[in-house]
Amino acid sequence: MGHRSAFQLIREAFLQEIQTQAKIYTHVPTGARILSMENDDENKVFGVTFRTPPKDASGLPHILEHSVLCGSRKYPVKEPFVELLKGSLQTFLNAFTYPDKTCYPVASQNLQDFYNLVDVYLDAVFYPKITPWIFKQEGWHYELENLQSPLQYKGVVYNEMRGAYSSPDRLVVEYSQQSLFPDTCYGLDSGGDPDVIPTLSYEQFQAFHETYYHPSNAWFYFYGNDDPDWRLALLDDRLKDFQPRPVDSRIPLQPPLTAPRRVRKVYAVGKDQPPKAMVTVNWLLTTTEPAETHLALHVLEYVLLGMPGSPLRRALIESGLGEDLAGVGLESELRQMMFSTGLKGVAPQNLEMVEALVLDVVKDLAEKGIPRETVEASLNTLEFRLRENNTGQYPRGLALMLRALTTWLYDGDPLALLAFEAPLGTVKEKALNGTEYLEELLARYWVNNRHRATLFLEPDETLAERRRAEEAKKLAELKASMPSEELKRLVEETQILRKLQETPDPPEALATIPRLRLEDLDRENKKIAAEEHTLAQVPVLTHDLFTNGIFYLDLAFDVSAVPAHLLGYVPLLGQALLEMGTNKEDYVTFNERISRKTGGIAIQTSTFVCADGKNVGSWLLMRGKALIRQVPELCAILRDLVSEVRLDNRERFRQIVLESKARREAQLIPEGHRFVGRRVKAPWHAAHWVEESMKGIEALFFVRKLCERVDNDWKGVLADLEQVRHGILSSKNLRVNVTVDAAAYQKLTPVLEELLDVLPTHKTARVSWNPQSLPAREGFTGPLHVNYVAKGVNLRDAGFRFRGSALVVSHFLRTAYLWDRVRVQGGAYGAFSQLDRFSRDFTLVSYRDPNVHKTLHIYDHCADFLKNLELPQEELTKAIIGVIGDLDRHLLPDAKGFTSFMRHLAGDDDAARQRMRDEVLATTKDDFRAFGEWLHSAQHTSRIVVLGSRESLAAKDIALQLTQVL
Repeated sequence: MGHRSAFQLIREAFLQEIQTQAKIYTHVPTGARILSMENDDENKVFGVTFRTPPKDASGLPHILEHSVLCGSRKYPVKEPFVELLKGSLQTFLNAFTYPDKTCYPVASQNLQDFYNLVDVYLDAVFYPKITPWIFKQEGWHYELENLQSPLQYKGVVYNEMRGAYSSPDRLVVEYSQQSLFPDTCYGLDSGGDPDVIPTLSYEQFQAFHETYYHPSNAWFYFYGNDDPDWRLALLDDRLKDFQPRPVDSRIPLQPPLTAPRRVRKVYAVGKDQPPKAMVTVNWLLTTTEPAETHLALHVLEYVLLGMPGSPLRRALIESGLGEDLAGVGLESELRQMMFSTGLKGVAPQNLEMVEALVLDVVKDLAEKGIPRETVEASLNTLEFRLRENNTGQYPRGLALMLRALTTWLYDGDPLALLAFEAPLGTVKEKALNGTEYLEELLARYWVNNRHRATLFLEPDETLAERRRAEEAKKLAELKASMPSEELKRLVEETQILRKLQETPDPPEALATIPRLRLEDLDRENKKIAAEEHTLAQVPVLTHDLFTNGIFYLDLAFDVSAVPAHLLGYVPLLGQALLEMGTNKEDYVTFNERISRKTGGIAIQTSTFVCADGKNVGSWLLMRGKALIRQVPELCAILRDLVSEVRLDNRERFRQIVLESKARREAQLIPEGHRFVGRRVKAPWHAAHWVEESMKGIEALFFVRKLCERVDNDWKGVLADLEQVRHGILSSKNLRVNVTVDAAAYQKLTPVLEELLDVLPTHKTARVSWNPQSLPAREGFTGPLHVNYVAKGVNLRDAGFRFRGSALVVSHFLRTAYLWDRVRVQGGAYGAFSQLDRFSRDFTLVSYRDPNVHKTLHIYDHCADFLKNLELPQEELTKAIIGVIGDLDRHLLPDAKGFTSFMRHLAGDDDAARQRMRDEVLATTKDDFRAFGEWLHSAQHTSRIVVLGSRESLAAKDIALQLTQVL
């Protein structure tokens, strides 16, 4: 074919590890690089990546990432990205800004949909509109409502980064990296420092795209079961108009430090909060190649930190100097890898003691040696993860793309880390042959490495207030210095931008977006193979699926015997079972055994409203996985987890509680939308209250009080723990889930039955859970620069009966009404709507939102919007397709089995799901108006929960009952 002459095949290889034929090409006219991965995975992935090293902390790469998806030459709508979100079967659609690159990946299981996504993204990155108005909206601008109003900074990325800079855990990661790279782009925040973002000009913004978004600086990637020849034809068509261009986007190596350094920074805390600091000790290691060293450093990371009993992790936690680990461990996606660890929740006077402890432990390990059991555990875990290739909700092809870029982006071999068999074999041989291989690496890259920086991040309870005052003063002085004509221009620009945001795309522009038709959709739901059995009088659900020789086992214990006031213990019990040790082994030995003999065990909770709308499903899940030959050992370990764990180690449990508290506090800011969304519906159903008690703000309050009780009333705490364990861990409360092929299940049935036979069999009594009443308008405060705003209504009590069409309405609200008003016009980073189909509670939530009152006003008019909506048929079709895409999301084998299990526990059967799908496909415009009427009739049930600063939440017209949480 003619297009083939434009590409030079550089290399091809079959990667046995992932059953993929890999071909590496160069586009001869431009020098663009292409990695084409051919296999039978139906979840196809495309990505284009540019090296985009920042020159400052203005967030230019990040703002450009947002902006190129706001319309292009071929697709001249305001936001093609959102139009695709509305009506695509995509399994992934997003973009990433890294410290040195910007990635634009898409994925879909549907071939036509996949190439639609590819076409839109290619046009977006090479021919974006990126007008000054797009720059103002996505980046930053001065907003002036009228001549009397205060001057303000606004912009989506600006507000996103204000939220990011409110999170001390995000700051400690950013500052740790910067401390090691004072002379390269890694020493700058590519996301953008909110204090620096307003220095960025539109001319710089344009020039950056012109410089770096060119095929000569592009890395293209394809993966999946589509036609590999068509991939090249598509690229050739898009690249044929470009000429080669020299692009200097090299990422230089950081010159080594001549001596270790210390860096001191501050972060904002709320008034009257305990003075807790963070410290990380950071090392610059080596480049991402060769693969052998890369893998060996991952083994060392697991040795040091990967298990609860890992030497460095254990020393830090047991020191009593802090509450939980800080730092990212091994960072291996930059050109030079780094290692970062330390503690959070440290008294400021103890910071240097943490540094000394880290250095002493590493030195001691290098000199005295790493226990063989620890090495075996680390090697087994790394090998299992590589072979399983379990990427969770991410498409496998996307994870492999990012792994390839780890070497490819720096002009290395893109297959170096994908073809892991040979380097892994070398690492295993050297690590286990008694030659002190790992100890020598530890000495070279840690003990004798002078390129080390220690970060002290200390609390400042006046910082947030000072910054707020300084910004207000700066803007007031700037406004006062502006001539009246300049102020009038800003008012006019504010109005123009708002009008542009409010003006819908013309139909002819929307028609350019490629889309599927309803006829292209499957009418039938995708079913997951499942069979019910009974072993040792315990119900077992099995899934005959190909799992590449891995056995997935889930033990689900009903939580319904736990009294409401003890629910906060349930997730703590899960962690304690893994991290307290047994009657035969201490927790260090026990966790090494798990890592040596299995693919891992995780314990989690799951709570939901059952399909009848009344009952609560709440389960403590032990989720284990192992190779077929390892299953007997997995079952033996699970038996010990249920029957042999000791809970009477006060100091160890105290450490677990402190870690839990620190992690919940750290999650509040980056995941504020989840906390307020969970809290807003907590009083409406027992399941929601149970979820709030175990994972929400109520759980944070519980664990804070528990910290004191462990010290003052250990006898009472231990009695509570034992009561919770007794109420949960019985085979009478157990449901089992197995995902593996039928032949393997038959072979392993006796092993599983033996496990179930020896579990405790005492009976427990179900208790009554009733949700607690809460204030109708709650506000939770801390040192935040943005807000998370939630409003919910209880449609069940208003008489609403669920139909699948309600999912289409909710999808449309999220991708149209809320996106346009809360994100685009309001400047929030995101906004969501969610309908629980069984409890029939409906919630609206914003993310990193500069507003409170305006957002609540938008929520209040949601019902009127739907009742008066004139919905074009094309928009209705897109919304239906978007929901079908959500229902048909791609699942890896273990996720298929677990999803089926959760549906089974909830009583959500295939017939009900098919009925829901039929209702989705039959949605009409009248369903939108009807849902609006239901929202209107349920307004009297509404609740509001907001997380933000006291200043933004204290307005009298919002009337929130305030509680400080940070």
